[in-house]
Amino acid sequence: MTEDSATVAPRPTTTDSVQRLKRNAVGTFGVIFMAVATAAPITAMVGNVPIAVGFGNGAHAPAGYLVATIVLGLFAIGYATMAKHITSTGAFYGYISHGLGRVIGMASGLIITMAYVVFEGSLIGIFAFFFQNLFDSQFGIQIHWLIPALLMLTLNCILTYFDVNLTAKVLGVFLITEIVMLSLGALAVAVKGGGPDGFAVGQILNPVGAFQPAAIAGASAGLGLFFAFWSWVGFESTAMYGEESKDPKKIIPRATMIAVLGVGIFYIFVSWMAIAGSGPQKSIELAQSADTSSEIFFGPVRSTYGEWAITLFNILLVTGSFACGMAFHNCASRYLYAMGREGLHEGLQKTLGATHKHHGSPHIASFVQTGITLVLILAFFVAGMDPYIHMYTLLAILGTMAILIVQSLCAFSVVAYFHFHKNHPSSAHWFKTFLAPLLGGIGMLYVVYLLWEHKDAAAGAASGTLLFKLTPWIVVGLFALGAAMALYFKFRDPGRYELIGRIVYEDNEVRD
Repeated sequence: MTEDSATVAPRPTTTDSVQRLKRNAVGTFGVIFMAVATAAPITAMVGNVPIAVGFGNGAHAPAGYLVATIVLGLFAIGYATMAKHITSTGAFYGYISHGLGRVIGMASGLIITMAYVVFEGSLIGIFAFFFQNLFDSQFGIQIHWLIPALLMLTLNCILTYFDVNLTAKVLGVFLITEIVMLSLGALAVAVKGGGPDGFAVGQILNPVGAFQPAAIAGASAGLGLFFAFWSWVGFESTAMYGEESKDPKKIIPRATMIAVLGVGIFYIFVSWMAIAGSGPQKSIELAQSADTSSEIFFGPVRSTYGEWAITLFNILLVTGSFACGMAFHNCASRYLYAMGREGLHEGLQKTLGATHKHHGSPHIASFVQTGITLVLILAFFVAGMDPYIHMYTLLAILGTMAILIVQSLCAFSVVAYFHFHKNHPSSAHWFKTFLAPLLGGIGMLYVVYLLWEHKDAAAGAASGTLLFKLTPWIVVGLFALGAAMALYFKFRDPGRYELIGRIVYEDNEVRD
């Protein structure tokens, strides 16, 4: 175990007292599968594009995805460069601690952990909704949403107990099937030469259009842009698998750029073909009704392949949301583990910071994550709330607000790490480590603003709930609590303060 600081106070922990994740467990494709699965392409497209089209930037929604690809690509350039030097399961937590300091690092660590914790609950909500619809439409069986919710939670707990490579394989199968399904629909339009207006390239892909609202009352371009960025949430999880990857110095930067740019190009193409298939104006009309919004995607698939393809589409919505939720369970477990193993509290180090002696998985942190999510599920059940309208939406907004703030801070930490603290001069670059992350960070702060401005529209029918009203205060409160904890250690226990964001091992150390 090494430190990047020259001198530290006596440490309350030793190398032997900290358990580590299984090394060399996953390769490039495994990391990519787990990262892209958190973005849930089929859920992002079928769930988010119709909202952007019907109430956001209209037929220019694919241009919104183009803008998001550029902004997130700029962020990823700096993020990937930092990943070449720091490998940490805590990812954002570790990066920000090194770039912006331990106080901001601990504060960011708390809210990003909260974000990943609630994201699993959010995806369980939409999984339960899709599961209900599938059984009702195919078998005429009505199932209470609590049953599939608990089923998914149980499966997540079981699968993530084992070697991370098992999770990667399961996610890989689900991810490939949903990408194939979306591709079949898009290619059907492409082969036919588009819809009634052809491909309408100038009307659909003009980047300026991303900032223009649809020509309908109440539409907002900002809402369309926000849903475009929302579709990427989770791609940054590549870094948290660094300690378990075979060659983190190469795999994590490569996987990050592939995930961001690959998903971006795919989103642009699929959303473009979906709108072109029905025609720009018809797409807006379809998207404005909950009963017909999915026809933007289902229409071309049905007309080309038949009704069986729609049934398959609905099945993949279930498996896709399951894969996304399982990926977030992995993320949350690793953040809990990263926070616990630091040695800030001996009891947490022996529990949350423990790994399975055979599988090398953060099994106790996974059990804790399961327990927290169970409480969330039962709370929404007791309150009589809907799994989609309330559970999915409210928890997604809470987590997204936190993750966008931390992403912005991480972008600025890249600049600070290489240019203010003068670390690794050979890697410092005017574009890669300064301009790109700076522009990416500013862009994501703009998205935070968009979320704040359009939070009522994003929440829809759930906007009147107490949890929705408390969302910004939960984020601010946890951030302040994290900062206060770090300051407490700084003045009362300097040895533990020096550990914040600094637990690294052997080849997973801060690299020159």
